[in-house]
Amino acid sequence: QVQLVESGGGLVEAGASLGLTCAASGRTLSQYGVGWFRQAPGKEREFVAAMSWNGLSTLYRDSVKDRFTIAKDNYKNRLFLQMNSLEPENTAVYYCASVSVFRGTTPSSQLDEYNYWGRGTQVTVSS
Repeated sequence: QVQLVESGGGLVEAGASLGLTCAASGRTLSQYGVGWFRQAPGKEREFVAAMSWNGLSTLYRDSVKDRFTIAKDNYKNRLFLQMNSLEPENTAVYYCASVSVFRGTTPSSQLDEYNYWGRGTQVTVSS
């Protein structure tokens, strides 16, 4: 059974940093593309960042480029999202996810390409 569990969310002031962690079990993240998504109240879930299975390619939402960094620790089977210079607009529940395609080479921003999801962690940024 595949499980993804996010942690690291919290309440911070604008300009602060947070690091999210996604612990995986039942699936080896080193063999699958991974991503982070978020959903704000009243809005649809949206793409934030993604990484190919081999870690050689990454993709970011334009509004988070140069502030957010996606990373993966294959030995610990964990995914990370480092978020710097946070803005109130970044307030949302953040989800990690893993794609369904084994060793897909292109990082994906498409929700329907991900078949395993965590339950999310709340990030709140105050102004």
